[in-house]
Amino acid sequence: MASLRDLRRRIKSIKSTQQITKAMKAVSAARMRKAQDAVLFARPYSKRIRAVLGRLAVASTDVEHPLLAVREPKKIAYIVMTADRGLCGGFNSNVIRAALQEIGKTNVDFELITVGRKGRDFFQRRKYKIAKQYVGLGEEVKYATARDIASFVMEKYSAGEYDEVYLIYSQFINVLVQRPVMHKILPAEPPVDEKTEEDTKKVEYIFEPSAEAVLTELLPKYIENAIFHGLLETKAGFYSAQMTAMDNATKNASEMIDQLTLNLNRARQAQITKEISEIVGGAAALE
Repeated sequence: MASLRDLRRRIKSIKSTQQITKAMKAVSAARMRKAQDAVLFARPYSKRIRAVLGRLAVASTDVEHPLLAVREPKKIAYIVMTADRGLCGGFNSNVIRAALQEIGKTNVDFELITVGRKGRDFFQRRKYKIAKQYVGLGEEVKYATARDIASFVMEKYSAGEYDEVYLIYSQFINVLVQRPVMHKILPAEPPVDEKTEEDTKKVEYIFEPSAEAVLTELLPKYIENAIFHGLLETKAGFYSAQMTAMDNATKNASEMIDQLTLNLNRARQAQITKEISEIVGGAAALE
């Protein structure tokens, strides 16, 4: 059995760790609420722009645009979004695992665009080809970051260097659930449901100045918004996962402290009993 000094030292150490996990949980909870609000506010705009682009794509099927060009896949780009930090359970590893599964299905050449230090470090250690990396983005999600990533992949796609571009990130479902998802963002394939297609057939759209001009303006915005939305989802999911992980760590620390305190009390009782027995035995020997 461990000595009383060792038990006291371990209890003190775990209590210090518990204070850290409590503080991290409080910070993560505050930032999670802010990130969650940002995601919820951004979702209607993202949904609307996808719907508008879907109607436009159906109404102007004869319009050609470099971002709509469909080619035989010879080189694919994957934008993998993780966090810069850990202590968030399986958040980062789940996204990386999903990316590895998709990469494993690829039988053509590919490159990675990593967002977040954890994903960058993982793929860099394993010698994957990283075309561009974004780390240390800070606590606030900036649209300029999404614009920069979108400009890079759109330029590569328009030049024919990429034939398909996929976005892999962790979708924020709720505080306890974050689900890795993958979306194809290039070639731009906005969703078109049956109702939208039916409505489009009934309505004749007039484009001003032209359908090409509208698509030229809207398609880059669509790509930028898809990437920006992925950044927001990743940030909200990270803080939620970190808050949950720190809450579990705090509870586990409490259980360990209780168990060590019980062991400490037992050790003290055993020591007291031993001392009493020695005193009684010494007294009996003197009689």
